[in-house]
Amino acid sequence: MRNKLFKLQALLGIFLLISTTLQAQYSETFQKYKQQHPDESRVRLNQESNLFIRLDNGTFDILQEHIEEDLYLNEAATQGSQQSLTFSSFIELADIEASSFNYIDDKYKEEKVSEFTEKDEMGQSFYDDTKSINFTYSNLKKGSRSKLKYSQKIKNPRFLGPFYFGDYSPIAQNKFSITADASINLKFKEFNTQNANIVFSKKEKRGKIIYTWELKDVDAFDYETQASTYKNVLPHIIPYIASYQINGNTVPLLNETKDLYNWYYSLVKDINQEPADPELIALTNSLTNRLESDLEKVKAIYYWTQRNIKYIAFEYALGGFVPREANQVFKKKYGDCKDNSSILFKMLEIAGLKGHLTWIGTRSIPYSYEEVPTPLVDNHMILSYIDGSDIYYLDATGRNIPITYPSPSIQGKEALIAIDENNYQIAKVPIVAAEKNAIIDSTQLQIQGDQLIGTTKVEISGYNKTDYLYTLGNLETKAELYNFYNSIFEKGNNKFIAQNIVENNKDDYDKNVVVSYKFTVGDYFKQFGDKIFINLNLNRYVSQYRTDPNRKRDIEFDYKNHYVFETEFQIPPGYALEYLPESQTFENDLIKTTISYSQEGNTIKYNHKVTCDFLVLDLDKQKEINNLIKEVEKAYKEVVILTKS
Repeated sequence: MRNKLFKLQALLGIFLLISTTLQAQYSETFQKYKQQHPDESRVRLNQESNLFIRLDNGTFDILQEHIEEDLYLNEAATQGSQQSLTFSSFIELADIEASSFNYIDDKYKEEKVSEFTEKDEMGQSFYDDTKSINFTYSNLKKGSRSKLKYSQKIKNPRFLGPFYFGDYSPIAQNKFSITADASINLKFKEFNTQNANIVFSKKEKRGKIIYTWELKDVDAFDYETQASTYKNVLPHIIPYIASYQINGNTVPLLNETKDLYNWYYSLVKDINQEPADPELIALTNSLTNRLESDLEKVKAIYYWTQRNIKYIAFEYALGGFVPREANQVFKKKYGDCKDNSSILFKMLEIAGLKGHLTWIGTRSIPYSYEEVPTPLVDNHMILSYIDGSDIYYLDATGRNIPITYPSPSIQGKEALIAIDENNYQIAKVPIVAAEKNAIIDSTQLQIQGDQLIGTTKVEISGYNKTDYLYTLGNLETKAELYNFYNSIFEKGNNKFIAQNIVENNKDDYDKNVVVSYKFTVGDYFKQFGDKIFINLNLNRYVSQYRTDPNRKRDIEFDYKNHYVFETEFQIPPGYALEYLPESQTFENDLIKTTISYSQEGNTIKYNHKVTCDFLVLDLDKQKEINNLIKEVEKAYKEVVILTKS
C-alpha cells in the first residue's frame, strides 16, 4: 500500500513538473490570450495610429505614426515573418522600426530587424504608383511577439486614410488620435460603429485640438467567400479636412462634393488640347460616316475602343488621376481606365458628339459622394454619354459589354459626371434587370437505347453573355474547351457529353449569343419492367443559391439572373404516360421559380423558369432563400412515369 502511495505521489510530482515547465515556456500574456482565443493564430495586442496635421502659411504638414504589436498563439507564427509596407509619391514612409521578441528565461528578448528592402509593386492601382518596403521578423514561433513602428508623411491633404477598428485577427487595444491646428476644420464619418463601444474624447491644448477614439477587445473579422466588402462590416472612421483658416479667410478643401469635383476637374481640364492625330480622325470617320443616328455613332466608337485598346493599369504620381492624351493612347493601343475614357472623349469630339468624363466607385466602395467627398469615394473613371433623359455609361476597360449595359461592378453606384468647369451631375447607375441577363435553353429530348439523347439551342444575353465570352477567350486547348462546354451546359448528371457545338453572334455586341449542340446523357432514367421513370428537371439551377446555414456574413453576386429551360420530351414508341407531376410555383421577394408540365400528343412539355432578383443577400435573406430552395428541391425530385401501352 505504501509503495502504491509513493508511486502515485511520484507520478503527480512528474505531472506537476511537466506542467510547470510548459507554463514557464510562455508568458502570462500568452496564456491569457491563448485562453481567450484558443482557435486564433495571432492576436494584435495594440493597434495605434496618431495623425498630426499642422498648417504653416497655407501649407500642410501631415505626419501619421503607426504602432502594431502582435502576439503569436500557435506554430503558424512563422507565416507572419515576411512583412511589407507600401508607399507612393503621395505617401512617404519614414522611421521604420521592427523587432521580434521571444520569451526566454521569464522575459522577452528583442531581435531587431536590420534589413529593409524596397521594390516596385506593379499592381492595378487607380490612384498612383506603389512601392513597398519588405522585411523579415527573426525566429517567430509560438509565444513570440512582434512590434512595428513607422511613420507616413502624407503629401496631399486630400489623402487622409480611414482607421479600421478591426482586422482578420482579434485586437486587444485600438487607438486612433488626430492632433490638428485649431485653424483646421476636420470632419469625421463613422461607419459600422453602432454596436461598437468606442470611447471618444476631444480636448484643446495650446492652439491644437486632439481627437481620440479607443476601442478594446475586438473579435477577429471572419473572411467568407463572395462576401461584400469588409468596409460594410468593420467599424471605421474616415477623417477629412473640410476647410482651413488663413489670414482670416476660410479656404474650402473637401467640405462638400463640389470641392472634390473642383479638384478633379482641375486635373483633367487641359487634356486633349492638341490637334487629333490624322490617323485617329480617319479611323473615327470610317467608323461613323455611314451611320445616321448619334447613338449609332457612339456605339461604333465605343465598341472599337473595347476591342482595340488593351487595359493596362500603369500610373505614376498624378498619373493616377490625370488621363493621358488620346493621341498617345491611340498610338500605344493600351491604357488604364482614364486613358480609355480619354480616347473615347476625343473620338466622340471628332464625330461632333459630346462625352463627359465621369468618376465612379465600384461596388467595393460603399460610400456616397455626400457621405465622403474625398478621393476614397471612387476608384474608377468612365465616359458618360447623355442622350436626352438617357445616360449611357461607357467603360471601355471591359469587353463584350453592350452600350445599354453599364459594367457589372458599377451597378447601383453614384457617377460624378463632368459637365463643365463649374457644373457636374451626380447620377445613379441603374441595376440591370434579371430578365436582361438571361439563359434561355430549348431542348428536344428522347430515349435511345439506354441513353438520353437530345439537341439544344441556348440563347445567352447580358452579363451572362459577357462572362461566357470572357471565359471562352481565355481557353487555349481542345481539352479546355471540351471541359468548359461540358461543364456549362451539363444536364442530368456528369455523364453528359456535348458535341457538334455551333456558336453564333459571338462578335456581335448587340445580339445574344446562340449556341446549338447535340448531347447524350448516360445512366439517367430508370426502367423497371414495363415502366420508365424519368426526371425532366435536368437543370436544377435554384439549388446553386443555397448558402451554408452557419454563414456569418452577407453574400454578393455580380448581377441578377434569369433562366428558362424549355424541354420537349418524346414519349418512346409503345409507351404511354401514366403519371405527370403537377405544375408548381415558388416565390418570395428574392426568387420566383415555376415548374410546369403538359402533354401534347406524344410529347411532354416541361418548362422551368427562375428569376433571381437580388445582388446582395444578408443573413435573413439567405434564410428566406434556403427555405424556398427546400420546397423547390422537393419538386425537383418529381418524376414522369411511362408504361407500356
